[in-house]
Amino acid sequence: MGQPVATRVAATPTVGKAMLNKYARAFFTRVLTPFAAFLIRRGVSPDTVTLIGTAGVVAGALVFYPRGEFFWGTVVITLFVFSDLVDGNMARQLGRSSRWGAFLDSTLDRVADSAIFGGFALWYAGHGNDNVLCAVAIFCLASGQVVSYTKARGESIGLPVAVNGLVERAERLVISLVAAGLAGLHTFGVPGIQWLLPVALWIVAVGSLVTLIQRVVTVRRESAEAEAAAAQHDASQGSEAAK
Repeated sequence: MGQPVATRVAATPTVGKAMLNKYARAFFTRVLTPFAAFLIRRGVSPDTVTLIGTAGVVAGALVFYPRGEFFWGTVVITLFVFSDLVDGNMARQLGRSSRWGAFLDSTLDRVADSAIFGGFALWYAGHGNDNVLCAVAIFCLASGQVVSYTKARGESIGLPVAVNGLVERAERLVISLVAAGLAGLHTFGVPGIQWLLPVALWIVAVGSLVTLIQRVVTVRRESAEAEAAAAQHDASQGSEAAK
């Protein structure tokens, strides 16, 4: 999901950015430019495309995944992924950049993530009949939100939070959605492939925990360094004033 290009670059990677590498994004951006221009002529705003894209991801996750239809759910989510490219393309053509766009983008990213892992949890709590995997999916949902919060909170108090975590948002989504799509092939007669999703959820859960620890440790170190630098600055200022 997205907004004006200037804010999208600085924002957390979205579902589309997670699933499409830079070369694929460049290709589809060129392909989707005429469609983006058509929407602009029709008076459709990038915000509207962002909202529709998020609604599609949420619907794909919460309608299909709780019923165990992982293949078709992933197909629907993938189709709506392209809204991320369309709204960014529209913003570039309009020459817009706004803090509101960055806020909306980031907020709806959290909604989409929650729907995806919530869909997994609903399946395992229901017909999937596996309370352990339900708990793992819920942990993936919660830890993903906290991992994002730690960076946002650290930056809000003036720290760079300069760390590349083991499993950040892009990795969480790629691992989970690819595994879900492949696991869904079990309904088409592919044997044993349904175990890919449980394995992926465990990988995401452990990786998210490691990433959370990495970010907390980084913020603690950066905070101590900032406070030490501030204390040194105050001391030097005091000595200068005493002269």
